[in-house]
Amino acid sequence: MRWLAAVFLLGMSALASPASAAEPAWVWNLPADVPPPVVPDDNAMSEARFQLGRRLFYDVRLSGGGNLSCASCHLQHLAFTDGKVLGIGTTGEATARNPQGLANVAWAPTLTWANPALVTLERQMEVPLFGEHPVEMGINDANRPEILERIKADPLYQAGFADAYPGEPLGFATIIKAIASFQRAITSFNSRYDQYLRGEAELSAAEERGLTLFFGEKAECFHCHGSFNFNDQIRHVRSRVVDLPFHNTGQFNVDGKGAYPLGNEGLFEHTGKQADHGAFRAPSLRNVEVTGPYMHDGGVASLEQVLDNYAAGGRVTQSGPDAGDGRLNPHKSDLIAAIDLTPAERADIIAFLKTLTDRELLTNPRFADPFAR
Repeated sequence: MRWLAAVFLLGMSALASPASAAEPAWVWNLPADVPPPVVPDDNAMSEARFQLGRRLFYDVRLSGGGNLSCASCHLQHLAFTDGKVLGIGTTGEATARNPQGLANVAWAPTLTWANPALVTLERQMEVPLFGEHPVEMGINDANRPEILERIKADPLYQAGFADAYPGEPLGFATIIKAIASFQRAITSFNSRYDQYLRGEAELSAAEERGLTLFFGEKAECFHCHGSFNFNDQIRHVRSRVVDLPFHNTGQFNVDGKGAYPLGNEGLFEHTGKQADHGAFRAPSLRNVEVTGPYMHDGGVASLEQVLDNYAAGGRVTQSGPDAGDGRLNPHKSDLIAAIDLTPAERADIIAFLKTLTDRELLTNPRFADPFAR
């Protein structure tokens, strides 16, 4: 199903307003062909908010058990994923889905794998912080005062919130705003492919062939991954109408009638429409070399296996409770069909995908843990 949302950007500008008149305006430093993202009017970008959010993002005191931070599931050296099949919350409970990367999340018009109602980072942040099924950060009515006191008691936070959000009380609303500001600033536009586009690097013959296949009608990867962020949901300050597609890519067919595993049924969970069964948002392929395991369930271990599944027209699960032939899923997108790729062509596509890794992002101290020694 394709969702359409009209986006009216009243009050938005290419440069977000600073948090205070004394602070310089935020500069995005983006490639010429990438418009700035949409930023909420009540949470304009600033360096003070970025730095405050960075500290909160890495602070385990923000979890119910005092043992987990946002960064626990979003590791910088893995492009802000965690390398696990599923995320693990503060109580040890596993999440239902594979943690997504945060690079360029500022341009995402919907958040998480398949929830069209989560349209801002501020709103999405409520899910890991306060969610009960599953428990992630584990903040609840019983421990909220204690957790908030941990933050309020820290002199660095007292000064940081006063600087970043003058006149606003230090509470979960401003905590969420600050973390969202940090996440919006995690940009990734310096991969070798980006350098190639700027004339600063060359691609190998195999990478060039992979590029041609990726953007060509044989492999057809570009249909779901053709934007500047290598996905197909994008919103920016020049957007007027934003298309919100979700795709069933034939990953499961549990009952032979198109069912996905219970509790992991994609867009169907929000619409109740059978046509939306198993429909998920196409993730960005930027930094895909380091963001495995793959798919919404983390059930595909390698890029080679991802490409094999797509070339076959879907995933086949041979045994267990989720056994079934995803290739025959009746709700599968028309974009997913068997592709006749030679082993050499598959290797070329993977070679190209690896040019999307932004090594600067993975090591940039600006995004690193401020608590690290």
